[in-house]
This record gives sequence, C-alpha cells and structure tokens, in this order.
Amino acid sequence: MLVKQYYQSERFVPDKEMDACGLFGVMHTGGVRFGGQMAIDAIKNMKVRGSGLGGGFAIYGLYPKYKEYYALHIIYQDKSPTAQKNVEAFLKQNFYVVFDEEIPTNPNIRLFAPPLAWRYFVAPQKSGAEENIPDDEYVINKVMYLNSHIDNAYVFSSGKDVGVFKGVGFPEEIADYFMLDDLYEGYIWTVHSRFPTNTPGWWGGAHPLSILDWTVVHNGEISSYGANRRFLEMHNYYCTLHTDTEVLAYAVDLLMRRQGLPIEVVAKIFAPPMWEAIYRMDDSDRELYTALRMTYAPLLMNGPFTVIVAHHNEMIGLTDRIRLRPITAGAKGDLVFLSSEEAAIRAVCPDLELAWTPPGGEPVVVRLHTRDHLQSLNKSI
Repeated sequence: MLVKQYYQSERFVPDKEMDACGLFGVMHTGGVRFGGQMAIDAIKNMKVRGSGLGGGFAIYGLYPKYKEYYALHIIYQDKSPTAQKNVEAFLKQNFYVVFDEEIPTNPNIRLFAPPLAWRYFVAPQKSGAEENIPDDEYVINKVMYLNSHIDNAYVFSSGKDVGVFKGVGFPEEIADYFMLDDLYEGYIWTVHSRFPTNTPGWWGGAHPLSILDWTVVHNGEISSYGANRRFLEMHNYYCTLHTDTEVLAYAVDLLMRRQGLPIEVVAKIFAPPMWEAIYRMDDSDRELYTALRMTYAPLLMNGPFTVIVAHHNEMIGLTDRIRLRPITAGAKGDLVFLSSEEAAIRAVCPDLELAWTPPGGEPVVVRLHTRDHLQSLNKSI
C-alpha cells in the first residue's frame, strides 16, 4: 500500500522521458576540501531528469580523522536489529573496529521507508592463509560475503576517506536528510538524480555504486548486463543491488586496480571502436584493438551510457562511443566540472573559463593539478 501511495503521489512523474538521469561531479584539483552546496545546487538545476526514486552523493576526503581506515557505510533494511547484530558479529570476527556510530540524519526530513544507516571505521583482522591477501582484496571479499549472505544488510561504500550517502528521494532531499552540507567537506563531490527504467527504485540501488574507493554514477541502460555480470562473477564480484550500474563499478575496480590498466585503455574496453573502424586502422592499432575486443568482450558495455567515475585523486567522465547520453565538461581555476548539462555547471559557476563537449568514447580525466592539461585539451577540441 505504501508503494502504491508513493507512485500515486505528486513525486512520481509518469510521463517523464526515460533517458534522463542527472549526473554532476566537481573536483578541486589542488585537493582543497569544500562543502556540498555547489553539488546540491547543480543537481537541483536538473531536477526534471529525476523522478524522486533515487538520489545520492559520493564525497572524497570527508574523514580526515580516520583516513587510514576503511569506512564501511552499511544500511539495515526495515531497521532490522537482527541484521545489525549479525553484521556486527561478522565485523568483530574479521576486522578491528576502531569506531562506529549511526550516520547522523535529520529527523525532520521525511523519506520513503528509510533504513538504519551505520558507519564503521575498520582495519582488516587477518589470520592463517588470509595474511597473504592484500588488504583491498580482503575487504572486497568480506563486502561481497556480507551483501550476499546477511539478509537485510547492504554495504553502501567501503573505501578509505570516502563515503556514499544515497536513498529513495530527490538528491536535495538526500542531502538534507544526511545533512551533507552541514557536516562534511570533500575535494571531490559526485551526485546522481535517478529515473529508474528497468530496475526498482530502492535505497541500495540508488547511485553512486561503490566498491573500495571507486564510485560510479550512471545515466543510461547497460543492455549487456547479463554478460558483464557473469564475467565479473568469475572474478569473485557478485551483483546483489538489483541495478545494471553495479557491473560498471566492479568492472572499473577489476580493470584499473587489479589489472592496472589506464583509463584510456579501459575506455576502449567499455566503448570500443566498431569492427569496421578497427579493420581500417594501421597494423599496430589494429592489433591492439583486436586484442582488447577479443580479451574483454564480456566487459563491452552495450547500450547508451554516460558515467562519472571517481576515486582518490581522480575523476573521469565517459560516454558510449556515439554519445547517446550527454556529458559536458567545464573548468574555472582549480575547479573542474562534469555534468549532464552545461546549464547546471553555469548555475553554480557562471563565469566558467573553459567548457566543452567531450567526443563519444573518449574519457575526460581530471587529476590533482591537471589545469595545464585541461587547457591544452580544450584547445585541441
């Protein structure tokens, strides 16, 4: 009955165009931390792109006191005390928990069926054969187990000095609920306004999707989800959050962290040239792109998409090869922006120095102190 009332309320927009999710990211390339009002105002400018069925933020650099520890943001569906008890027993067995608390929320903000949200700052507690496992792999294994085996508990984020805050609502409502602009500062903020098309609007499926310090916000539809998911399961990544975007987060971690591939190569795996274009390349390029397409065929992201991927010290924007979903980049001083719409950037930075539309399938890569690179890139476009 609650779901029926929610869909019949003024929040739901039944005649909304189904290709619209809103994305926004901003990074200070000098590493200076700032509040969330800029990201909140930008995504509000694109409110028509969402339906109120999902919104969320990723913030980098928000936990300087605990920056050496993995910050686990965990939700408990229906505020289940059994789920919390089981999770905390699991954490006690596998981690040193240096601090934990309920994530502060504003009781005056009403959202649809909010779960209990808790955060734990932890370090791996290894024994036996696990002592030889790198810390990041150890944490991923435990996150996958927790999401797959403990009912009504889901890990929102699991990286160091990064946090994901998301839920069912418009992004500005999520920001008010978690009091983001009042409580946190970061040097990267990414935000998503969701209009789910073929997956449910629920707290775990809202964006950003995250593993370790990788976060992904996504506009589009991954029609290759089944093939992508099966390939990732062979590498011990398990999709449990009922959204196609989850495969993007895990694929980025697999390719860039585990296998050490640069984003320029990963972009050509996700959005490769057509075979006809490969056949016309010179010998060295043809050999490279043929090898990528054959080796990583199950990670080709079929369907229209735009993503903003972030991790520490880097923010990346990428579209499918024919730009079926939009992205715009802009910069002023040390601030660099990625957005679904240029209007949202100009709403928060009206005197932009640079603005451009990246070509399809070509990543925009923002790193600490990359101002000169952005100027040269803009001149070449």
